[in-house]
Amino acid sequence: MPVETVHRQCNLCEAHCGLRIHVDGAEVKRIEGDPDDHMSRGYICPKAAALVDLYTDPDRLRRPVRKVADGWEEMDWDEALDLAAAGLRRVREAGGEDAVATYFGNPAAHGWSLLSATSLREAIGGRNHSSATSTDQLPQHRTSAEMFGNLGLFPIPDIDRTDYLLVLGANPSVSNGSLMTAPGARHRLRDIVKRGGTVVVVDPRRTETAASASRHVAVRPGGDVHLLLGILNVIFAEGLDEVPDLCTGADQVAALAADWNPERAAPLAGVEAAEIERLAREFATADSAVAYGRVGVCQQRTGTLVHWLINVLNAVTGNLDRPGGAMFPEPFLDLTLTLRLARRGGERGHGRWHQRLSGLPELNGEVPVAGLAKEITTPGEGQVRGLVVYAGNPVMSTPGGRQLDAAFERLDWMVSIDAYVTETSRHADVILPPVSVLERGEVDVVFPLVSVRNTIRWNPPAVPKQEGGKEDWEILNGLTRRLGGGVLTRRRAFSLAARVASPARIVDAALASGPYGVLRRGPFKGLTMRKVKAAKHGIDLGPLEPRLPGALLTADDRVALAPAVFLEAAADLDEQVAQAERDAEDGFDLTLIGRRNLRSNNSWMHNSRRLTKGADRCTAMLHPDDAGSRALEEGAVVRVISRIGEIEVPLEISEDVRPGVVSVPHGYGHGRREGVGWKHAASLPGASVNDITDPAVRDAVTGNAAFNNVAVRIEAA
Repeated sequence: MPVETVHRQCNLCEAHCGLRIHVDGAEVKRIEGDPDDHMSRGYICPKAAALVDLYTDPDRLRRPVRKVADGWEEMDWDEALDLAAAGLRRVREAGGEDAVATYFGNPAAHGWSLLSATSLREAIGGRNHSSATSTDQLPQHRTSAEMFGNLGLFPIPDIDRTDYLLVLGANPSVSNGSLMTAPGARHRLRDIVKRGGTVVVVDPRRTETAASASRHVAVRPGGDVHLLLGILNVIFAEGLDEVPDLCTGADQVAALAADWNPERAAPLAGVEAAEIERLAREFATADSAVAYGRVGVCQQRTGTLVHWLINVLNAVTGNLDRPGGAMFPEPFLDLTLTLRLARRGGERGHGRWHQRLSGLPELNGEVPVAGLAKEITTPGEGQVRGLVVYAGNPVMSTPGGRQLDAAFERLDWMVSIDAYVTETSRHADVILPPVSVLERGEVDVVFPLVSVRNTIRWNPPAVPKQEGGKEDWEILNGLTRRLGGGVLTRRRAFSLAARVASPARIVDAALASGPYGVLRRGPFKGLTMRKVKAAKHGIDLGPLEPRLPGALLTADDRVALAPAVFLEAAADLDEQVAQAERDAEDGFDLTLIGRRNLRSNNSWMHNSRRLTKGADRCTAMLHPDDAGSRALEEGAVVRVISRIGEIEVPLEISEDVRPGVVSVPHGYGHGRREGVGWKHAASLPGASVNDITDPAVRDAVTGNAAFNNVAVRIEAA
């Protein structure tokens, strides 16, 4: 059989780079970048080649398993799905709908099976659903909901046309854009400088992005909110603002910023007053400019305030919804229309209920995962007794991993949809493993929402599906069908039965009715799935274009610059400063932040030998001054201690972090827990930093985990 070349995307991260996969039957010969992919233009990172490692991994589950006294027992699919659903029904019938919770991990959003996952949640019912959203992006959803009336409308940096990019707490050279799908981002950033533009990176660490930027501003962790207020103070005070008529509330923002001149903001931001003034003037006077923030600022106590002020900065300088500024993609799946219909039906999209114990508000049907452990362990009406985890490893990736690990032991029933026995799925009663990425065909339905260009691409399977294997959506739909009875009303059960369809059918209908479909553009210009599948390198739907006010769902069809909830939260900034002072007085004199690595992807790529070879990456990075004052030496094992626990990792001394900061990556420490199934990952050194991140330390407005605001101390082990 001749070697065949299959063109599809890598979907391990948000970049979704184009690939050429050379296969001989079921054997993958080589994976390389697709130079004809209009988005990635041949770029891939080392993780793409590891897709074959996931496909061939002997530790990957290929059949469903159930927990037995001495380990795991394989099952056939119908038996496994029946067993999984029966257990969930028992929990729900005993404790009510809220007794069953769900958690969806990051990979759930990387394919069209997410459409089926939504139906599963509706079949389960209840108010205890959470996901990775509340670990890394909840503040951005909330700011979009309050400012644009549309929680799915994200301002995306038009980096291919901008003259000035201000990056706060993001590392796109490694992430390739997070909530900014931009494959080959480091090349795109260098192009800004090559064409005479400026890239400024604001981060406590000199990241890979900062290393190639025009300038690095080493802000104090948690100081971004003060930096932005200082920048806005200068812009308004010097008359550099250019507020569009489309916006309301600029006077209220100006009044807030008036109290934050650079001299006041500087010590709290950890940035000189002169630098704050320089940033304000450069940004406001650039031909085009855009500010962009991600997990570094999202995962703070003030995460929502920071993202609000980023949006405000873009708006008041005239850089919102214009080329080179912050723009809004127009995806083929028209969520704006869907949300508009929901709004007419009275659905607000957030704050419809609150988490039982934390009191934090729901957003888009989810509550913060930081409260999940207590929801399991605290008796009372609505206590969580059953759990479905899909494509996630919250024991390793959410705050307070040890508490969550212990809480899972107390569940009455747990189902995991996962290809491995992980630190989380080891607690499951049933594990339902989907086939690997290379064995499934799909269309990306999520990341066109945040792409730097409008695009669509069909991703065919590269190799035949294993015998008896099921794709994610087939597993999800199988559970949904089996949960359609039980305590569900007949009407709701009928509604679900109508909705349990393959993602292919849903996407086909959405494409036809969307902005590029045949129902709007006619049979000759309109897109169909047939046309999409025929374009093996994807279809470029063009650069981002202005979309306001049409995409707004606010009551007055204007951008709300000063939502009351944000103004009230901004009035409490002094308390944030006071808390940092109390932490230092108690001996927690360092602030813990995370960091990304190009060869790692949260907690689930460490079973690949090609990605984990080389130096130990799970280290505590500390500034030489802090190491010297503690008599700590390079490579020594140190103890990093927070209010809820401690971990031991090797010390890495580096001037890349500012004094007062310790940086530890997350997702490591697989060998610290018994019963995990990925053997190579378990053999690696490291510790899980989320064993010391505190679920009580979170964004004040949304409850998003504040991983980059944890007070710690460090000492010799």
